[in-house]
Amino acid sequence: MQRRTLITAAAAGAFGLALPVAHAEVTDLSDAINKAGRQRMLSQRMAKAWLALLQGVEPASAQQVLDKSMLLFERQLAELRAFAPSAEIQTTYGKLEGAWTDYRTALVQATPSRAAAAGLLQLDARVLALAHQGTQQYEATLAKPVGKLVNIAGRQRMLTQRMAKFYLAAVLPMDADVATTEISKAREEFTKAMGVLRNAPEATARIRDELNLADAQWVFFDMALQKQRSGYAPGKSMAEVFVSSENLLTVMDRVTGMYSALRG
Repeated sequence: MQRRTLITAAAAGAFGLALPVAHAEVTDLSDAINKAGRQRMLSQRMAKAWLALLQGVEPASAQQVLDKSMLLFERQLAELRAFAPSAEIQTTYGKLEGAWTDYRTALVQATPSRAAAAGLLQLDARVLALAHQGTQQYEATLAKPVGKLVNIAGRQRMLTQRMAKFYLAAVLPMDADVATTEISKAREEFTKAMGVLRNAPEATARIRDELNLADAQWVFFDMALQKQRSGYAPGKSMAEVFVSSENLLTVMDRVTGMYSALRG
């Protein structure tokens, strides 16, 4: 498929939060792992959208991504805290609520600026760490192999957004060496995890079909990420990274949902 066709296909479905509408409540522990993992992704997706707005990258789409991600994060946070089956998990989500309050304030209090970027990334890192802690706790509570697969698939969503976020930070430029290192680490983790998901005994034919689609989208996303080092026009490369990260995210969210629906 030609590059322009891939961009068009992504733009058609990615920017309206093409992720499934969250349930009104957490239905079971597998669903909790899915939603808890999605909070990790949203922490990075919001920072990506904020950096895109700062640099004028797909501004209308970036604003929509930011607004809808904030609403979804807020709703899922309430659901996960209400569902928490232990005091330990309740404590984690109490801390996450406090970290989210600070992060949300930074996201909305002023127009994105270079001066505020470093502080914003520190806040998103805190939210990510606590969201990951909650996901791990829910996985441990379920204590079944499928829970680990839901966690791994869900983390893939986060990695797509983390790579795109650091790409936009590097172009800013802001801590370009750190950003490049983080992209490299996330790329390695992502590719290894795809093999784990594909080779899992629990993987159904439908899951493998979606993973094949994700592989195709990953090629395009990875090509866009590598343009930072090749002298490609920054504005165009940033737009391609933004769009392709959304497209890959949509596929990986479907995969996570499929693993979450398994019982075992």
